[in-house]
Amino acid sequence: MRASGLRDGRPGSQSALRGLNRQRIVDALTEGGAFTQAELSRRTGLSAATVSNIVRLLLDEGAVTAKETTSSGRRASRIRLAADGSVVVGFDFGRRHARIVVASPSYEVLAERVIELPRGYPALEGVTAAREVLEQLMKRAGIDRARALGAGLGMPGPIDRRTGMVVQGTILPEWIGVARDDLERTLGLPVLFDNDANLGALAEITWGAHTAARDLMFVKIGTGIGSGLILDGRPYYGNIGVTGEIGHTTTDEQGAVCQCGNRGCLETVASTTVMLELLYHRSPGEHGTADIVRRALDGDPGTLRVLEDAGAAVGAALGNTANIINPEVILVGGPLTAIGDALLEPIVRAFGRHAVPRVSESTRIEISSLGDRAEALGAASLALRHFQPAARP
Repeated sequence: MRASGLRDGRPGSQSALRGLNRQRIVDALTEGGAFTQAELSRRTGLSAATVSNIVRLLLDEGAVTAKETTSSGRRASRIRLAADGSVVVGFDFGRRHARIVVASPSYEVLAERVIELPRGYPALEGVTAAREVLEQLMKRAGIDRARALGAGLGMPGPIDRRTGMVVQGTILPEWIGVARDDLERTLGLPVLFDNDANLGALAEITWGAHTAARDLMFVKIGTGIGSGLILDGRPYYGNIGVTGEIGHTTTDEQGAVCQCGNRGCLETVASTTVMLELLYHRSPGEHGTADIVRRALDGDPGTLRVLEDAGAAVGAALGNTANIINPEVILVGGPLTAIGDALLEPIVRAFGRHAVPRVSESTRIEISSLGDRAEALGAASLALRHFQPAARP
C-alpha cells in the first residue's frame, strides 16, 4: 500500500515531489534567465543529481534549451526556458529619452531602440511615442503584436504601490498622478510599473554579472539620484514602495532647495543637472550627459573636479546606507558609467571614510556592466517574471 501511494500524485508522493522540484527549477529560470546546472542547484537547494534529472526531462520535453559557454576556462551548459514565440516589452523613460526592449521568455533581446523626447513632454504623449516605435520594432522583427504578453515600465520617481501612482518627488513632474491604468490604456498591454532604479537592481541579478548576489544595491546617478535594493535575493519595496530615495539624503541643511521641498539633498550637489550647471554656467540646458562623459574621458581638469566632488557626496551617502543594510555589492549605473574610474574612485574613497570598517572591507563597489540599458532590461525582467506562461500559477 505504501509503495503504491508513493507513485500517485497525492501530496507527499514521489510524483508530487518531482512536480514540486520541477516547478522550483522552472521558477528559477523564469525569475533569473539562464543558469548552469550547478547554479540551479545552489539557487533551488536541490541536489546536483536531482537538478540533472529534471533538466534532462525538460530538455526532452522541449521546455528548456541548453547552450554551452566557457567561464573562467571551464565549459558549462547554460539552461534557459525555450522560446515559444511570445515576447514581453521593457520601457525606460527619462527626462529626454525612452528606451524600448523586446525580449523573449528565454531572456534574449529581440529588438531594441532609444528615442529622444522633448524636455517637459507630457507623460502619456511620451508613452504614445514609445508605443509607436514598439510597433515598428515588432513589425521589422516579424513579431506578431498579439504575442506580446505584457510590459514592464520604469521612470525616475517614487511610485506608491498602494495606488500604482507616481507621487511627489520625481524629477519628471509631468508624471505625477500617472497610474498603471493610464499606461495600460495607452499601450494596449498589461503593465507593471516601477521606479527605474529598482529595475536597474533587478536587471543586475538577471541580465548582469551578479545573478548570485543576495544583497545588492544599484545606484543610478543621472538627472536624479536613486537606488534599488535586492535584499535576501528579492527586490525590496518597504511599506508603500517608496524606498531607495538616496538622492534625498540631506547633505547640507542650509543647502539649495530640492524639488522634493527639502534643503541640501544629495541631488542638489551630485546630479548630472548640477554637474552641467557647474560646467556650462550660462547655457547648461544646451548640453547633456554625453558632454560630461566626453570631457571626463579627455581628462578635462574642471570636469574631473566636478566628478570628484559629486563622487565624494555620493560615497558618503552610500557609506551611511551600507552601515544599515550591509550589502554585498553596490553597483553604480546611469548615463555616466562610460567614465569609469574617474567616477568610481571618489565614490569608493568617500565610502571607505563613512562606512564602518567591517562593512567597507566586505562591500564591493563597481560600475554596472549594463550601462544605460540596465533600467529597460530590468523592466523586461519584471514583465518576464509576471507575464510569461511559466510564471503563471
